[in-house]
Amino acid sequence: MCYFRQISHVHFFCGTFMKRFLIFSGLGVVILILMGSLVLFFYKRHTKSFSPEEEVTFESRDLKIKVIYNRPNKKGRVIFGGLVPYDEVWRTGANEATTFSSNLPLKIQGKTLNAGKYSLWTIPRENQWSIIFNDEIGQWGINTSGEANRIPSRDVLSVDVTAMIQDREIEQFTISFEAIGEEAEMVLMWDKTVIALPFSYP
Repeated sequence: MCYFRQISHVHFFCGTFMKRFLIFSGLGVVILILMGSLVLFFYKRHTKSFSPEEEVTFESRDLKIKVIYNRPNKKGRVIFGGLVPYDEVWRTGANEATTFSSNLPLKIQGKTLNAGKYSLWTIPRENQWSIIFNDEIGQWGINTSGEANRIPSRDVLSVDVTAMIQDREIEQFTISFEAIGEEAEMVLMWDKTVIALPFSYP
């Protein structure tokens, strides 16, 4: 009888210990997740104070385009070929990957960009840029290695455009739209570089 009481006591002790261990382990995981979320929140808030988020829209007839991006400043730095290296994928701004959405399909250099929401990436070069639309959205613009946080297999459209150099210097990275008759163009400007991407729409 005493033997069975000892076994029952050991089982009770082990069971209680395991329950407490699992509870404290679960609490520890929750605390770590909350701390990580808070750190990420304040990090994003801090970075956005230097490169504020902006939304730019373009509307013509039934077409509605919206771009959400973050605007870094030049601050006396060499931008393209310096801060933003040539021949490497750039998130086209700062912080989160820039997003581009259109409610109608667009024609870009004879290619069709279907209506939808995309992340917008670029590959700056001295005389020519690649403009890339990717169907993954919502991600931070770079990974932990500092590389563009983009999955190339999810690219849906890529075109090359000429890089133009002007005398006027643009302090803050800017994306705008201009209507040109039945067509329009998306314009990227920073430092003395200007990139224009013409497109047409129904």
